[in-house]
Amino acid sequence: MDSAIARAGSTATTRNPSLPAAIDASRHDYVSRLGGRIHYYADTSATGRPLVLIHSINAAPSAFEMKPLFEHYRSQRPVFALDLPGFGHSDRSNRRYSPELFAGVIAEFLETIVKSTADLIAFSLGCEFAARATLMKPELVASLALLSPTGFNIRGLPTGKAAERAHKALSVPVINDGLFGLLTTRPSIKYFYNQVFKGAIPPGLVDYAHATTHQPGAKYAPLYFLSGQLFTPKAGDTLYGKLTQPVLVVYDKDPNIDFHELPGFLSRHPGWRAEQLTPTRGMPQWEKPAETAAAIDRFWSTLKTD
Repeated sequence: MDSAIARAGSTATTRNPSLPAAIDASRHDYVSRLGGRIHYYADTSATGRPLVLIHSINAAPSAFEMKPLFEHYRSQRPVFALDLPGFGHSDRSNRRYSPELFAGVIAEFLETIVKSTADLIAFSLGCEFAARATLMKPELVASLALLSPTGFNIRGLPTGKAAERAHKALSVPVINDGLFGLLTTRPSIKYFYNQVFKGAIPPGLVDYAHATTHQPGAKYAPLYFLSGQLFTPKAGDTLYGKLTQPVLVVYDKDPNIDFHELPGFLSRHPGWRAEQLTPTRGMPQWEKPAETAAAIDRFWSTLKTD
């Protein structure tokens, strides 16, 4: 597959050579109309319906979060994994980050780069963006597998003007530099990963999280996350409930999500399935990669193929 460049007037920044590749695969950049330069990994050596992997949003996400699934499926079908705007090797401009931006980039990626109906696997807050992108381009998404999705718990995050005020407070350089610096030390990163693993943290996760959070512009997108502006209020009704594609939820315990609203939602949406992988704590693709892939394969086996 050729390196794809879709120029539409955005100003792109260059990759930082000090940050290693998240996945050992072919690497590409394209200039998104919405998000600037978007970096992605691809293995298109196999045939079949494409698979697109979408990472979460936090202080230190990247395509590295989806590496186990990329490695598992790359010999079975074409696989793509993005670095969303503000993360990994993608453009980290000081700009406004929003659910609409992230969803728009995913929809644009499906239309411009994948150019075919695909299955999506998304993780955590990335699930909300994947759902929103699917509503924008429903003809380009065959199914969604959502790993520990946000949007099913009753959260007390600020919204609207309150979220904007929170971001304004966090945007003071002295405050955000200090806060982001504390969140991205190795001890802090290990602390957060220890919350989502019952056993040892898999090799490489802490190292890559530390590396990606110490790149130029690394703080800009996470500040919108920390202020609560990247979550969609009542996502079950406003996003998930509007999907017409088959959907699988893979979940168990999560330190940040209680899935309080999931059982009721499933009872009202027969096109949705859920598998609880026990014991996991929020990163099933890393905690139980074989079991996660098996659950996804069972889900896909029930779908009509093209």
